[in-house]
Amino acid sequence: MQKGNIGVTTENIFPVIKKFLYSDHEIFLRELVSNAVDATQKLKTLSSIGEFKGELGDLTVRVSLDKETITVSDSGIGMTTDEIDKYINQIAFSGANDFLEKYKNDANAIIGHFGLGFYSAFMVAKKVEIITKSWKDDAKAVKWTCDGSPEFTLEEVDKQTRGTDIILYIDDDCKEFLEENRLSALLKKYCSFLPIPIAFGKKKEWKDGKQVETNEDNVINDTNPLWTRKPSELKDEDYKEFYRKLYPMSDEPLFWIHLNVDYPFHLTGILYFPKVKSNIELNKNKIQLYCNQVYVTDSVEGIVPDFLTLLHGVLDSPDIPLNVSRSYLQSDSNVKKISTYITKKVSDRLQSIFKNDRKQYEEKWNDLKIFINYGMLTQEDFYDRAKDFALFTDTDGKCYTFDEYKTLIKDNQTDKDGSLIYLYANHKDEQYSYIENATNKGYNVLLMDGQLDVAMISMLEQKFEKVRFTRVDGDTIDNLIVKDEKKADSLAADKQEALSAVFKSQLPKMEKAEFMVATQSLGENASPIMITQSEYMRRMKEMATIQAGMSFYGEMPDMFNLVLNSDHALIKEVLSNEEAACASEVAAIQSEIKAAEEQRDKLSKLQEGKKDEEISVAEKDELEAKNKQVEALKSKKNDVYTRFATDNKVVKQLIDLALLQNGMLKGEALNNFVKRSIEMIK
Repeated sequence: MQKGNIGVTTENIFPVIKKFLYSDHEIFLRELVSNAVDATQKLKTLSSIGEFKGELGDLTVRVSLDKETITVSDSGIGMTTDEIDKYINQIAFSGANDFLEKYKNDANAIIGHFGLGFYSAFMVAKKVEIITKSWKDDAKAVKWTCDGSPEFTLEEVDKQTRGTDIILYIDDDCKEFLEENRLSALLKKYCSFLPIPIAFGKKKEWKDGKQVETNEDNVINDTNPLWTRKPSELKDEDYKEFYRKLYPMSDEPLFWIHLNVDYPFHLTGILYFPKVKSNIELNKNKIQLYCNQVYVTDSVEGIVPDFLTLLHGVLDSPDIPLNVSRSYLQSDSNVKKISTYITKKVSDRLQSIFKNDRKQYEEKWNDLKIFINYGMLTQEDFYDRAKDFALFTDTDGKCYTFDEYKTLIKDNQTDKDGSLIYLYANHKDEQYSYIENATNKGYNVLLMDGQLDVAMISMLEQKFEKVRFTRVDGDTIDNLIVKDEKKADSLAADKQEALSAVFKSQLPKMEKAEFMVATQSLGENASPIMITQSEYMRRMKEMATIQAGMSFYGEMPDMFNLVLNSDHALIKEVLSNEEAACASEVAAIQSEIKAAEEQRDKLSKLQEGKKDEEISVAEKDELEAKNKQVEALKSKKNDVYTRFATDNKVVKQLIDLALLQNGMLKGEALNNFVKRSIEMIK
């Protein structure tokens, strides 16, 4: 028996492996099974070139579980005593202390950079044994044992078959790995597509009401996964079946892209466009990254452009090291080339589907839109590609490219200043009457109801020349696209004031909502009353929900305009009834207001140009008293309008109809509206 110390320039390698690599401790299984696969593939290579002339036999890598141990066994090339000394006993790197200090928090950097894959076993094991026999003629089987200190023993043992068994005696704080389900889940995660069969125990079947083991190996991996095969060999159903294997609970994908490139880097893979229901973040981290069929990570930011992290699927590249770190991804030139290549490949595929089968593309547009919009918003070069196959959809469900839509509306939706107005709705049912008003006018209305459409609108206004997007309920129909100078409202100022006061007095108090009342001459066939909302403020509030730094807009109240159509018979009737009921009383109060305002203005003029200290207290008090008198008289006049409005069912009914049309009539107010409606039609 030989004893010795592992040739490491510091004795603290094991505490570092145990402590600092602990957060990644499950990768021990990936490392050991990958090593076993490598050893097996090397034997196959030696056989193919004629150096190994024996029978290859069963090359399955086996993972087995006991009460205290996990064993990984292969029938690969094995190791001689000299090779154990070279590959296991000599962890030879200079400046180990400096290196360990620098990388103590990055498991992948230590393991990957210095080939310490085998030593990841000590993250979970208190003792490790290697029993191995080389493929070489006359090689003797040897057993290497180490208990997690730099000391080891090496002795000859009896092993008839070629290959290596690595036996891990699991530490007390890692007993979770001795559970069959835990180990099975790790094998599925890391080893599902390794190129050599991996068996974990035997298959089980139900017999006499319980599960019993059969004699058949439980092979957990597909050694020839779809992405390693030629697209010409595959049918659509093959791609769908593979997707179901990767994502068992998902809907069928929209379509997929099979990647296969040899230069200037090696990359294979299949990317699927999934059906995205809503939240973007929930659908990230679905692309699995492999290195020669060994699972690396599902966090592919840096390799895949951000907007394509919404895709699902598999990427495999030997040019991305197995133990990939974030800093590596950010700096490696191959990774940047891969990212650019994937963007181009996705763009080309989308462009191809659009050109060759536009009908199918349009049918899937609502599902595709989130990927394409996200890409256009976050990546300039993708916008340049996608602007030719990105679509607008109108409220009739028709699709247009950006150029097609501009041509469609150019003649009818250009305002007096030469700006092209894109009208849009974001809820077809809730904004139905506004859409109808616009279409009756000959305008086309886009449906912008996607979760990124608010941001898209702002971006497209910057990209397009002389274009403005306006929501269809942002103003009255004549004000949405102003084609000539606005005509003054034919209603006299005092009548406008009366109408405004009457309707304002009956508006409900709503949390975080303010109403401005205005009269406008809209024609006798237009609605008598409508609610509009400022495009600017509404858009700022919507942006506040998706963009950091704009939250203060979200706290501001919603600003609505209640527009009264002074040409409509119902509004004329309210005004006529108001004049009959209030005219004499209002006229008397108005006369008092006029006199009080004249006196106030005289007092104010006497104080003009004087410094504050030059005005006596009596003068200040007199002016303040006169201001209060004016306000009190105005309030008294408003009380007259309020009394009239309170008894006028038409006023309340019109307001409630406008609120109802905008989904703002709820609770008690809605109940009162229903009761009043029944009374009015009795």
